[in-house]
Amino acid sequence: MDNYTCKGKKDTRSGFGEGLLELGKTNNNVVALCADLTGSLKMDAFKNEFPERFFQVGIAEANMMCISAGLTIGGKIPIAGTFANFATGRVYDQIRQSIAYSNKDVKICASHAGITLGEDGATHQILEDIGMMKMLPNMTVINTCDFNQTKAATIAIADYESPVYLRFGRPKVPNFTPENQKFEIGKALKLTEGNDVTIFSTGHLVWESLEAAKILNEVGITAEIINIHTIKPLDTEAVIHSVNKTGCVVTAEEHQINGGMGESIAGVLSQNTPKPIEMVGVNNKFGKSGKPDELMKEFGLDRNSIVIAAKKVIKRKEKLLVI
Repeated sequence: MDNYTCKGKKDTRSGFGEGLLELGKTNNNVVALCADLTGSLKMDAFKNEFPERFFQVGIAEANMMCISAGLTIGGKIPIAGTFANFATGRVYDQIRQSIAYSNKDVKICASHAGITLGEDGATHQILEDIGMMKMLPNMTVINTCDFNQTKAATIAIADYESPVYLRFGRPKVPNFTPENQKFEIGKALKLTEGNDVTIFSTGHLVWESLEAAKILNEVGITAEIINIHTIKPLDTEAVIHSVNKTGCVVTAEEHQINGGMGESIAGVLSQNTPKPIEMVGVNNKFGKSGKPDELMKEFGLDRNSIVIAAKKVIKRKEKLLVI
């Protein structure tokens, strides 16, 4: 089993901030917009280095999306940053009409996603954003797992001619992917080889999946861990290839099961190679206020929940083989 080591903990929003600053130094067409959350989005360094390319629009997210769409007409690449809840639920009409429908090259960069936002509670812990954004034609949806990957993804989206929704988080989480990596949009990453079950994970659940694989390995179960950082376009070839080998699937995400990554993978499998599947995610509930780690356990989004799902789906697979 491959060994991924935690190289300390960093918040993914800081990965976005560093990636944005690097973009500012290498691409003069990159401009940044923020809705009164510059510090929270770690956009200060870009603002200080390139004040003429930074626009503080205030608490006016809908206006920010429309301004961003307009800036693309002049050849700019707008990076619009705010909390995930405000970047989707509050401004869905503007994104649909002015960005997705018009196919404008706007990069919507959304921090503080999921229940790991913690103490801010249910009104800010959006768990529906991936579903909302992946349903929009022309929209690319990316959900990164750690600091290094978020930085790489931020740099990569600037050269990708498409509206993009880039999702990341607030808390410090294990940083384990390679530094200065090349981020390939739409290309899944196999982290471990396995024969008994495939675990497709995204965002903060990638590290939990790796830890779950260690637990499973202790009882003789080998899990193939695949990091689905790009939810749309989904790497269907990687999905089908892995599942044809292992014969069963677990999906893991910090998002509603309805409309999430797992639903997309289930759709691919149903059309190509139907196999038993279990989904680890939030099951038709809103979030609540609490410490991030405690909430992840309470909502069943931790390594132990992934282990339970893996054992369950393997039993389902074995039952089908007997039949």
